[in-house]
Amino acid sequence: MSDYTLGIKELDNAIGGIRKGSNIMMIGPPMSGKEVILYYIMYHGSAVTENAVIMVTTRESATHILDWFKEHRLVLPLTRIGIVDCVTKTLGGAAVETENIKIASSPVDLTGIGVKISQFFEEYVMKKNIRKTQLHINSLSTILMYSNIQTVFRFLHVFTGRIKSAGALGIYMIESGMHDEQSIATLKQLFDGMIEVKSENDKNYIRIVGLSPKPTPWFEFEIDGANIKIVGSI
Repeated sequence: MSDYTLGIKELDNAIGGIRKGSNIMMIGPPMSGKEVILYYIMYHGSAVTENAVIMVTTRESATHILDWFKEHRLVLPLTRIGIVDCVTKTLGGAAVETENIKIASSPVDLTGIGVKISQFFEEYVMKKNIRKTQLHINSLSTILMYSNIQTVFRFLHVFTGRIKSAGALGIYMIESGMHDEQSIATLKQLFDGMIEVKSENDKNYIRIVGLSPKPTPWFEFEIDGANIKIVGSI
């Protein structure tokens, strides 16, 4: 039994699961379905394998994300879900913190975001004694728009280190084509592997690199509501 799984059977079988303490970059172009994949991993991790999942969102408000799961009739175990919302305050919305939602002032406020992540970690690991925790950041691209690469690298260095020492799993999403190659190469040093998503000829593909002796095949996938269906490979 591996330490963590994504819930996408073909990928999990191809890599034999994910070792605890792993940090993974998820990279792909806009509109390629990677956000739904991240939500799917979040649901599988929390509802199926009973992990705690902390999501940092710089793109959608926390209430929007929770509504997405409701719309797709996916019941999240809210005792194991924590969302750090970096969006609502910047839009001037009513920023009310709840058991599941902590509000950061903006994607620029890396110190504040770090404090909120740490509060959730303490809640799940220390107080609730949940053995497995996932941290998802959606997305590094937004953070990079507001902060320089050195600042983002230092911020990530702290949390990738914490993921390793806690035996947790970190998944960090970034848009391909938005950043120079040097920035991507700098950040890659912090990660154990990558989930790569690409779009070609109106088809979407996914593969994993670095978490097994050789990369997985490119699996073609389709999104059916909130489900990820593998329909072939190349």
